[in-house]
Amino acid sequence: MPELSDIYSEVILEHNRHPRNRGRVESPTHESHCDNPTCGDTIDLSLRVKDGRIEDVKFLGEGCAISQASASIMTQMIKGMSVEDAETLEAEFRRMLLEENYQPDAAMLGDLIALQGVKKLHARVKCAVCAWHALDAALSGAATVSTEEK
Repeated sequence: MPELSDIYSEVILEHNRHPRNRGRVESPTHESHCDNPTCGDTIDLSLRVKDGRIEDVKFLGEGCAISQASASIMTQMIKGMSVEDAETLEAEFRRMLLEENYQPDAAMLGDLIALQGVKKLHARVKCAVCAWHALDAALSGAATVSTEEK
């Protein structure tokens, strides 16, 4: 059984206590809602994308420390990125959580690497990817998505 300290690292706890980019983007070009029925997490994501770049991104949500920290770290990292680079970051994050024996690119993932321990408790992976489901949905024009769908 993994130790809680492996999962709730200081980075996760800090982002949960003091989430970055909490709120709603003024005049968003993309919005979505993700629901994780397994844990009760919800993420409402709003973005403003211009010329292929994420100018602003914010989230509102409720749920466990993992889901809220993941959303906070994600928004902090993708703000200012091109949509293409955000999608590359997402792919690396998902590989870290879903692929057995995968050695993630820690430099690319930054603080997201703190969520690597979530992989040890499979049920909590959905908590960590809820915000990323919301990002996918927003960028593809879908209003809502569930962690049960992917």
